[in-house]
Amino acid sequence: MERIIFFYSLFILLTQFFIFTASIGDQTYIGKTVDIKILDKVSSKNKLLNIKIGEDYIFKNLVLKVLKCQNSKFDDNPEIISYLQVRDLNNKNNNEVFIFNGWTFSSSPSIQVFDHPVYDLWILKCY
Repeated sequence: MERIIFFYSLFILLTQFFIFTASIGDQTYIGKTVDIKILDKVSSKNKLLNIKIGEDYIFKNLVLKVLKCQNSKFDDNPEIISYLQVRDLNNKNNNEVFIFNGWTFSSSPSIQVFDHPVYDLWILKCY
């Protein structure tokens, strides 16, 4: 009986190991830097921002922080996904910490909308 339990446990461990190693090869690329294009709607000027993951980036009165980004595994037209937090320094309302806090998608920016009266932004690259 002990042999059956031993071989069953060994089988489970090996199965989990092979599932884990196979999933590493299928994972999407997780980046350390994000390129974001930001448009000032008032002046009609845009700027390319290069933001490192986890660091605050101050652009005029906005503080942008990207917590995570990843590319899909498709090479021809990769989907870029990022988790973004944006604070407005002019906003003195203590009840609202972030004006935007969520996932953004490069191919479908309307899924999770960054809605600001002065600025629009788009995720361009994750590397």
